[in-house]
Amino acid sequence: MAKEGVEKAEETEQMIEKEAGKEPAEGGGGDGSHRLGDAQEMRAVVLAGFGGLNKLRLSRKAMPEPQDGELKIRVKACGLNFIDLMVRQGNIDNPPKTPLVPGFECSGIVEALGDSVKGYEIGDRVMAFVNYNAWAEVVCTPVEFVYKIPDDMSFSEAAAFPMNFVTAYVMLFEVANLREGMSVLVHSAGGGVGQAVAQLCSTVPNVTVFGTASTFKHEAIKDSVTHLFDRNADYVQEVKRISAEGVDIVLDCLCGDNTGKGLSLLKPLGTYILYGSSNMVTGETKSFFSFAKSWWQVEKVNPIKLFEENKVIAGFSLLNLLFKQGRAGLIRGVVEKLIGLYNQKKIKPVVDSLWALEEVKEAMQRIHDRGNIGKLILDVEKTPTPLMANDSTETSEAGEEEEDHEGDSENKERMPFIQ
Repeated sequence: MAKEGVEKAEETEQMIEKEAGKEPAEGGGGDGSHRLGDAQEMRAVVLAGFGGLNKLRLSRKAMPEPQDGELKIRVKACGLNFIDLMVRQGNIDNPPKTPLVPGFECSGIVEALGDSVKGYEIGDRVMAFVNYNAWAEVVCTPVEFVYKIPDDMSFSEAAAFPMNFVTAYVMLFEVANLREGMSVLVHSAGGGVGQAVAQLCSTVPNVTVFGTASTFKHEAIKDSVTHLFDRNADYVQEVKRISAEGVDIVLDCLCGDNTGKGLSLLKPLGTYILYGSSNMVTGETKSFFSFAKSWWQVEKVNPIKLFEENKVIAGFSLLNLLFKQGRAGLIRGVVEKLIGLYNQKKIKPVVDSLWALEEVKEAMQRIHDRGNIGKLILDVEKTPTPLMANDSTETSEAGEEEEDHEGDSENKERMPFIQ
């Protein structure tokens, strides 16, 4: 097995060498830059086309330079999110053209400033939102999406911070108006957003947090929520047994039949917020059946019923808010508040694990399997672990290139993943 793992790592290096046409740099150290002729290049994870994990590869691309109003960042760490999985499948509205470099958040060091950029200097430690292209050694992004990070915050923590904590904060405080004595139900309580929600709720007195998660996660996260339920149990009845009236806020990243369940649990003047649809992802590649089933299970909202029951239903997409709806100023204010809470040691990003760029398939498989507690991070300077990569790849290379095996016809789309 170890020998196979080494061979796997060597194949990865040979692939990089073939892409670049030159010898790759050893390890992940140095400035990460390479020259091909007169062009300076960098390593980046490339999505060649929508589909399975086999569509991801590590390649070399021309290094970007900052345009007017942009910062050039030497990336140290990148965040992996469930939305990245959906992007890979093409399971989003108006997906961009491939090939593309995935990723929406990163942390690193400012390497160059575009014209008209103020408030930052070369050498500043920052975290940033990026409209794709984050999974690379260097990124350029407009200054309005960049934030300085505290001196005692690591790069891995900083890469785990923006998407999870901003999403949790906006939903709780901007949309649902969380106040003392309220109650919150959050699904996927062991994930990055779930853990951020639990921590932020703890900053408000007497807030009760109900969470659902796979049983194997309960021991690790039991202290972060008030009441924890198995994701496969009848959580509606469990919540009502504890709180007959239900809850004030429901945060739903699952969609499907959980929409109706969430609405049924709302107290009068309660708020249900949909911020994801992971139930639509049941296999490695996009499935029309899974999409249609989840859509069919969503309870059709009747405005008259909402009026009669005094309930609020809302949706939240941080990326749309930032990149399509121009609310960067609002998000900057939220980040400042969150950094204040971090400095007061009231919140702290939960990092599940660190992965090398070469291990992106294995890292994404862990998200598929819902095996993470907290955030998965791509560490740009990390050296891949051959044995681990080989063990993971054996079960993660399913896709269009996988051969059919006798007796496997019923499992061609893969078994549903466990939350």
